[in-house]
Amino acid sequence: MTVFQKAIIDGISSTLPPKAKYDTEVSHAPKRKAILTKEEEKLALRNALRYFPKEWHNELAAEFLDELKQYGRIYMYRFRPAYDMYARPIQAYPARSKHAAAIMLMIQNNLDPAVAQHPHELITYGGNGAVFQNWAQYLLTMQYLANMTDEQTLHMYSGHPMGLFPSSAHAPRVVVTNGMMVPNYSTPDDWERFNALGVTQYGQMTAGSYMYIGPQGIVHGTTITVMNAFRKLLDKKDSISGKVFVTSGLGGMSGAQPKAGNIAGCITVCAEINPTAAYKRHEQGWVDEVLADMSALVERVRLAITNNEVLSIAYIGNIVDVWEGFYEEGIQISIGSDQTSLHNPWSGGYYPVGLSFEEANHKIANRPEEFKEDVQRSLIRHAAAINKHTVRGTYFFDYGNAFLLACSRVGADVMASDGIHFKYPSYVQDILGPMCFDYGFGPFRWVCTSGRTEDLRQTDEIALNVLLDLQKEASGEIVQQLEDNIKWIKEADKNNLVVGSQARILYADALGRVRIAQEFNKAVREGKLSAPIVLGRDHHDVSGTDSPFRETSNIYDGSRFTADMAIHNVLGDSFRGATWVSIHNGGGVGWGEVVNGGFGMVLDGTKEADVKLQQMLFFDVNNGIARRAWARNKEAQRALETELARSPQLNVTRAIHVDDMLIDNLFN
Repeated sequence: MTVFQKAIIDGISSTLPPKAKYDTEVSHAPKRKAILTKEEEKLALRNALRYFPKEWHNELAAEFLDELKQYGRIYMYRFRPAYDMYARPIQAYPARSKHAAAIMLMIQNNLDPAVAQHPHELITYGGNGAVFQNWAQYLLTMQYLANMTDEQTLHMYSGHPMGLFPSSAHAPRVVVTNGMMVPNYSTPDDWERFNALGVTQYGQMTAGSYMYIGPQGIVHGTTITVMNAFRKLLDKKDSISGKVFVTSGLGGMSGAQPKAGNIAGCITVCAEINPTAAYKRHEQGWVDEVLADMSALVERVRLAITNNEVLSIAYIGNIVDVWEGFYEEGIQISIGSDQTSLHNPWSGGYYPVGLSFEEANHKIANRPEEFKEDVQRSLIRHAAAINKHTVRGTYFFDYGNAFLLACSRVGADVMASDGIHFKYPSYVQDILGPMCFDYGFGPFRWVCTSGRTEDLRQTDEIALNVLLDLQKEASGEIVQQLEDNIKWIKEADKNNLVVGSQARILYADALGRVRIAQEFNKAVREGKLSAPIVLGRDHHDVSGTDSPFRETSNIYDGSRFTADMAIHNVLGDSFRGATWVSIHNGGGVGWGEVVNGGFGMVLDGTKEADVKLQQMLFFDVNNGIARRAWARNKEAQRALETELARSPQLNVTRAIHVDDMLIDNLFN
């Protein structure tokens, strides 16, 4: 048994480890605002100490109180493991269940410092998207997984491992919930309070469900979005090269934007206030150049436009300055967006113009109300600058980070003339909804648990061959989707997309996902792949998420504020073969604004996996198509009719169209 394996099996050590030194070499979460009363602080300490033997309480109590006062949370830094955190090959994990070992691999990948935004605070991306609330939860969870059999299920309550319960071999090995609050307790301050108490967490989408694969996960969706945004703006004969895409954010998911711009073939300018995040993306090869001077940025962009370059630039500074500066300098922005974490505007998700990174963080911790006012003023300025550019022909879209929602709530000029809708579309309304989700195309992803690049290349080839076969029989409506994904998978290896685990993503419909998964499982069975494959997806998909301002923003029958689809998605996946399932409150657009679900599935080469993947992947997609078709989305209705024709066991309620004139006449 290796030292690493013994540490996993031991869980929380029987001897108290020494106090940890605060590591200044990694990116840390900003201090959260002090929101607990004195009695609540006492409760937070009681909650934290219950993980440990009573004889440790005297020493740990003072330490944990210091963490709570200094950082706004009890992270239990002392218990952070001494071993390196990364996705090891599956055989390196001590486990009685191969499926449990795969989940351990995925958890460690989410916490890999090369992947995670704030690894020591167990935050993967989005500023507060956490895998666990504290290190005790991590240690216990890994210990449970090491001891789990294939007839047990681990139940996770917002990062807390409630324990192993008897189940069956057909049940999920892990069931995850994150932030599932009673509905009236999902305000931003509720998250601050209950997270500080140690009783809930914000799992984002794929952070708290162990399915984050680094920025590659959003590079693909961003590439598809950017290419289609240019298609909406430009004539078919116009070239993307030399055209400017302006956006912001280089942290977790947003760090994918410059790479996506390069693949799409434009000039990308991405503002980032945190120098550490900007240089991290540059070192990883995700952005070409880093500049910190506005005049130098203007000069470099002008040169790139003149030379029709494909180029990505990280600007260390505020995005509002970029929008305003480019307007004054007459630089034409073709498409624009924003990917700062505005689901979390008051705690570091968005940095206001006029403050340095350090000044802003100081205000977050010490003058939160003043910081909130700074953010409100900045958003008003931000929106005003964008409005000036759109008059000049810029196509601006909300990238689902709650930018327009946050702007509307502070009185910025972002509302349409009806006072109900936004003047700019969500990218789901204009692009991903009608072009992808309604046809069943969404972010299908997989991880090679061997950790071998040879296996990843083999899966790329398998997926490419499946897509090429599907292209031969595809209807005209989905030809573009297939062509974009064929181009993507052909170039994936040379684009150096891997950060952390050997993972890949592409957009596929139910038929494509099932056929690719079948070929993967067959390759594992025949030894062409050296270890099992983990399947998953972003929650940002056809069926996984009910989010009225993003994933379901193109649902117009009044049901976009309901969450039945996401709940049915997780329930349906759980008894159709998923290895683990997760359901979250608040992912992408904010706490209380969305319910989203995901899954993981291990393909181990068995015949049982063949049955599970067929049943689960089919439902995982078609649940969403059926809901979208019932909402009368014409693309989804056509996709549903196609599926009904080839799947005799599928029988769903169809929507009957009503003559609008009939309804209108009743009100005249």
